[in-house]
Amino acid sequence: MFPALIARAQIAADTVVTIQSRDGIALAADVAVLVAAAAVALVALALVPLLWRWRRMTMDVHRSYREHLGPISDRARSISDNVQFITQALRTDVERLNASVQALTARLHQASDHMEERISEFNALMEVVQGEAEDIFLDTAATVRGVREGARTLGRPRPPVDDFDGDPDGEETDPAQADDAAPRRTGDDAALPGGDR
Repeated sequence: MFPALIARAQIAADTVVTIQSRDGIALAADVAVLVAAAAVALVALALVPLLWRWRRMTMDVHRSYREHLGPISDRARSISDNVQFITQALRTDVERLNASVQALTARLHQASDHMEERISEFNALMEVVQGEAEDIFLDTAATVRGVREGARTLGRPRPPVDDFDGDPDGEETDPAQADDAAPRRTGDDAALPGGDR
């Protein structure tokens, strides 16, 4: 490593450095750079107090925000909590109301079904009662008609019955045959013509 450094030092010793003389334009450029640097330093020094004031002002604004808007934000948070509580209570009430309406609807359907069953049973009972009433009415009408016909029959005058012994042709018949051919009438039967009661 050392021989390389020695070789480089010899090369550097052999190098000749020449400085050129400055002309007017180069000198003006150097002066302009110095003036610009000084202006930037002055502006930086002027900006430091402004930035310090800006920082203080923002801190004051934050402090006043905390002092004045802190209670407002606390109240807004409290109002938000109250609104959330009211909303939850309303939701609970609506759910209860919905459950009650559903239960009432189910009961109404059940009552409606029960009423339909009762109405169908009542209709079946009325059909049976109507059938029985029609049968009784028909039996009563037939009985009344029979009684009327019987009364008419009893109310008609009867033709007189001739007492004779023998045939209508004038021939005499054997009394034993006459007894077999016609039944004997006794009591009230003998009084009714034709044997009707």
